[in-house]
Amino acid sequence: MRDNQLPALMRQNFIEYASYVVIDRAIPDIRDGCKPVQRRILATLFDTDDGKFHKVANIIGESMKLHPHGDVSIGDALVVLANKEYFIEKQGNFGNVITGHAAAASRYIECRLTDLARETLFNKHLTKFVPSYDGRKEEPEFLPSKLPVVLMLGTEGIAVGMATKILPHNFGELLEAQKAILKGGSYELYPDAIHGGLMDVSEYDHGRGKVKLRARIKEKNEKTIVVSEIPFATTTEGLIASIEAAAQKNKVKIASINDYTTDKVEIELVLPRGTTAEEVIPQLYAYTDCEMSVSSNIVVIRDRRPVEYTVEQVLEDCTTRLRAQIKVELEFELARLQDKQHWLTLERIFIEERVYKRLEKATTEEGLTSTIHEGMAPFKKSFIREITDDDVKRLLEIRIRRISAFDIARHLEQMDAIAEALKSAESKLSHLTKTVISYLDGLIKKYGKQYPRRTEITTFESVDRKAVARQTLKVTYDSKSGFFGTQVKGDSYGITCSEYDLFLVISDDGSYRIMPVPEKVLLNGKVLYCDLFDPEQGVIFTVVYRDKKKNLFAKKVHIHKFIRNKEYSLMKDVDCKVDLLLQGDKPGVLEVSYQAGSRQRVAGTTFDLASLELMGTTTRGIHVGNKPVSRVTVVERGKAKAPSKADRQGKLL
Repeated sequence: MRDNQLPALMRQNFIEYASYVVIDRAIPDIRDGCKPVQRRILATLFDTDDGKFHKVANIIGESMKLHPHGDVSIGDALVVLANKEYFIEKQGNFGNVITGHAAAASRYIECRLTDLARETLFNKHLTKFVPSYDGRKEEPEFLPSKLPVVLMLGTEGIAVGMATKILPHNFGELLEAQKAILKGGSYELYPDAIHGGLMDVSEYDHGRGKVKLRARIKEKNEKTIVVSEIPFATTTEGLIASIEAAAQKNKVKIASINDYTTDKVEIELVLPRGTTAEEVIPQLYAYTDCEMSVSSNIVVIRDRRPVEYTVEQVLEDCTTRLRAQIKVELEFELARLQDKQHWLTLERIFIEERVYKRLEKATTEEGLTSTIHEGMAPFKKSFIREITDDDVKRLLEIRIRRISAFDIARHLEQMDAIAEALKSAESKLSHLTKTVISYLDGLIKKYGKQYPRRTEITTFESVDRKAVARQTLKVTYDSKSGFFGTQVKGDSYGITCSEYDLFLVISDDGSYRIMPVPEKVLLNGKVLYCDLFDPEQGVIFTVVYRDKKKNLFAKKVHIHKFIRNKEYSLMKDVDCKVDLLLQGDKPGVLEVSYQAGSRQRVAGTTFDLASLELMGTTTRGIHVGNKPVSRVTVVERGKAKAPSKADRQGKLL
């Protein structure tokens, strides 16, 4: 093979592979809502259906004649489909979707079709069959389903370059919505699952957004919390694991976890001393799988192409297909009844008028046919349609016993019953919309109670993790090494905080930065200020500093805009030194003492720091005094004593 042929070959093979994965493996068909493996499993169950349970291993073996991907994929798909509880009736251990336990081996469990599946998914007369992958058998191109299966089951699949995530919906609500479509009314549709729990659908966006899910948590008493329902995106094992992980990280305070789940969820959380349920429940929603967010992305196969739909578009397509399906079934039934009426009419004339007696004179097959045509011709007005050669063959096959035992009264009863059935079928066809609505009402009445809504639709605000975060971290500063953080054993007092807090640190060279809680970080110079920082309020400081020429400046700044971990400076120039760092907007009066010198008459000056206006951190500030400074102090108005070190420097570590 030439080198220039390889890219073209790879491109063609990849396109074929991608198309196969999209259409024939991962994405469900909108017509019957099934992926190919699900369709083949259901078709196999229908072909082998005798009302009794079948070993799952046998069904897997039969399905392998249609499905080219082996027994494991078929077995897994069958268990998942059976646990949806709509189309496959289970016997044995099929696992538990709530606890996450796996199913028993296929040789130990049994299954069969449900009544709902038999009634709504199959019709051999209206099913188009195509050759299987090896050409030895035939399989349905799609099942003639009369249900919106793709929304009932929900599914997810990953193909090449695309994926689908369809959330399950409630059976009765789907059918009620179809009735609303047929009547031209409005409706709303939201997901539902057997797990139960709570659901916020404010961001569902017709299946293009997401839903927020919560476990149902109740306070049993002051020291016990019980989880009775879980989100359908997790299992009890996964939920407990997430609670244990949060407890190990000290985000949630739990003394013990007891799982009493059987057919219903019951997870008991025992709280330690000093902790209340009111405090812990928001933390469970914030830090564990008790609250989850699940996105929806509806991609289905339509006309052998993947399309992205909304819930309403899928349901309207399914409703249009349902109407067409029922119309075809009625037309097929009408044709069948007319054929039966035609045959019974021919049979009655053939026997009552003794047309069969004329066959004694015929000696050839052509003679038999022409004799019947001639004998039946006088009664042409009674025919439903023209007599054909096939009709003649059927008349010739009537046995003498049938002729001799012909019951006219029973025959008339059959004709009357067929006439009534024809009248009913024609009436249903002429009022098709009403017929479809009546059909949906029948399904709701018969099966609706088996599938009640289990997930409660509600609204809830997402828990603010900052608000419920436990103050479990402690940061300290080591003045000798200059390190600061949770992993530092410092000589100065520590500050208790949560993982969501921010710290503002200011050094004596005027540099500052705002950072999340660090494990260990090296700070510049001597720290003048270190405390928790509120980004909404910010902090106002009065800064008194000397530049490299020993000139004294004062300025008032408001620190509120920042980029995390970026280093800023309170002064415009480098090589400056902070003399005073005062927090707040009423710092007092600045007393400046000048250096002693020959012929110096003025010993110092004062400056009211309250007169300072807010300035930017890049401005130089107000020049205070015009001589070299020896000492700077701050006093309250009307007092002459110098303030303490804490007063001068705010929180100095």
